[in-house]
Amino acid sequence: PVFIVDGVIHYCVANIPGAVPLTSSLALNRVTLPFVLKLANGVDAALQQDPHLLNGLNVCKGKLTRPEIAKDLNLPYTEPLAALAS
Repeated sequence: PVFIVDGVIHYCVANIPGAVPLTSSLALNRVTLPFVLKLANGVDAALQQDPHLLNGLNVCKGKLTRPEIAKDLNLPYTEPLAALAS
């Protein structure tokens, strides 16, 4: 099914990756492997050097490093780099 909203064509087919499992697995591996290799060489260093990995950090050394989670749980928030340094 295809429909247009505000000049944008939307193609809504469920589970497209399931239709091409080998290709989708290769694509997923291609984009995630560099992150896995960075983490394998040292988690703390990888988090300090890669802002994308750091942005995915939720809890570090018992401290919440996502402000949204801390706010929702009414718990203290700690900056990710400060949590890593503690």
